[in-house]
Amino acid sequence: MSPVTVSRALARLAAEGLVVTRPGAGAFRAESRTAPAVKGDTSWQEVALSADASADQVPRSVDAGGVLATLAVPPSGAVELSGGYLPANLRPERALSAALARAGRRPGAWSRPPVEGVEELRDWFARDIGGPSGSVSAADVLVTSAGQSAITTALRGLAAPGAAILVESPTYPGLLAAARASGLRPVPVPVDADGVRPELLAEAFRASGARVFVCQPLFQNPTGAVLAAERREAVLAAAAQVGAFVVEDDFARCLAHEDAGPLPPPLCSEDADGRVVHLRSLTKITSPSLRVGALAARGPVLERLRAVQTVDSFFVSRPLQEAALELVGAPAWQRHLRTVAGELRSRREVMLTALARRLPDLVPVRAPRGGFHLWARLPAGTGEAALVGAALRAGVSVAAGRPYFPAESPAPHLRISFAPASGEADLVEGVRRLRDAFEETGGRSASPSGSGAAGPAARE
Repeated sequence: MSPVTVSRALARLAAEGLVVTRPGAGAFRAESRTAPAVKGDTSWQEVALSADASADQVPRSVDAGGVLATLAVPPSGAVELSGGYLPANLRPERALSAALARAGRRPGAWSRPPVEGVEELRDWFARDIGGPSGSVSAADVLVTSAGQSAITTALRGLAAPGAAILVESPTYPGLLAAARASGLRPVPVPVDADGVRPELLAEAFRASGARVFVCQPLFQNPTGAVLAAERREAVLAAAAQVGAFVVEDDFARCLAHEDAGPLPPPLCSEDADGRVVHLRSLTKITSPSLRVGALAARGPVLERLRAVQTVDSFFVSRPLQEAALELVGAPAWQRHLRTVAGELRSRREVMLTALARRLPDLVPVRAPRGGFHLWARLPAGTGEAALVGAALRAGVSVAAGRPYFPAESPAPHLRISFAPASGEADLVEGVRRLRDAFEETGGRSASPSGSGAAGPAARE
């Protein structure tokens, strides 16, 4: 066998404590472990972790269940319709490998970066966020460890423990988990096909006293809604009336489908007063392991957010920042964006067609033209948990809708992702298996001629 194989085997054995390597001498069998490790009693932690500092303090809850459901790797052979990342065959892995190799050879690549981020990468994010208007400068940008870190930084910087924050309902479970882990109270504001409802947003601000609203105006997760043009000004006005911040999670701007048409600009481009804190990430469009994103803000709040991130993690790894800069500056970057846009459109149509044939009740009235998933309302009386469990037994993973609601759910839902499956044939097979799960749990599905069938109106 090759020397590399031997080295890896020895490293594995050493990590397991079976051998000891001595430079210049060789590898030797480790001393036998004569007695098992003593098991301690950790029951005292239940008290320590549950005790509150004061009676009026909001109990802190760290529940990652909703997030872990989409991060879980399905069993071998199962079709994945639950995840939130591109499959391996759509990731720019060759370009990423080349970018990382080039980044590692850059002068100073392994030195400490500025806490705000590498200047050239901040400048790229500023141009990407601000667009032709140049409304965002590099000085407004803080490089973050992808979107989840940016959300946590924004919440901790803008709201004090115990405060209420307004969130869309339904919304991304990772936002709800981050808010509750920070001791915040998520207050729901309903979303319809045109995004958050401004009249309910204004009322929620007055009723809750919140000074932060977190939203996804473009291809919202999970509904896929795009905030209607006539609502954008009303959302900013509702926040301005009470002196609140709007956190704009623009996670899906690079996930527009081929037929999406011109995209609306970010909300931050219409905000001159520093009311909008904008979040962006490269992770969804590249790889789960490219944990690089950005946060853009103006005014004193930027220094607050910078301080929060510095205390939490100092800075984002410089080699990772340099690799991201190499990637987005390469000719292959635009080709990758076009490839993904075309593939997402094709996968969406395959999924809609398969649902219309086998589960027409699950076809959305308005199919999204961006993002990874469909938000399907289940027939009344359907048990989400039972259906998701039956689906996994049938060989397909889907996400239950309940974790996406910050309060009571008005109806059972599923989030069905068409991105993580390896190909279009798997999408069709996944829907067939999901139909089997419906039959196992006693669920019902309308006939193809029923109101849920996917005609042209269902695709628009």
